[in-house]
Amino acid sequence: MIDPKELEKKQAELTKLLAETFGASSGDLQHRMRKVGRRVPKRLHAAAKVIIEAQAMAGHPKLRQFIDAAAVNRAYLDIRDHLKTIDVADRRKGAVLGLLGGLSFNLLLVLALLLAFLMWRGFL
Repeated sequence: MIDPKELEKKQAELTKLLAETFGASSGDLQHRMRKVGRRVPKRLHAAAKVIIEAQAMAGHPKLRQFIDAAAVNRAYLDIRDHLKTIDVADRRKGAVLGLLGGLSFNLLLVLALLLAFLMWRGFL
């Protein structure tokens, strides 16, 4: 059996980490995991589902005794450890470099097409 306050504390820490890492700053854990989407592995979505179901059961006094505390703790540690390994600055840097790489490729392609057109029309 797990204490509802402890479960709420774990869920609050996970939502804080999701906000810091991915910018998912609104809603509960389920909504934030949905916003994160494919940026985290499927096993983290499954672990979040365990915590969300435990939170729903913790509100009912008779169902609270059926919560598997070990599974909730494993899920919490799995999500927390994964989110703490993500480097936010590196993610931003990769996104900017990917954007600049695509933009430069498109500019080179347009320039090559313009040169090909000018050669075809006899201006070069």
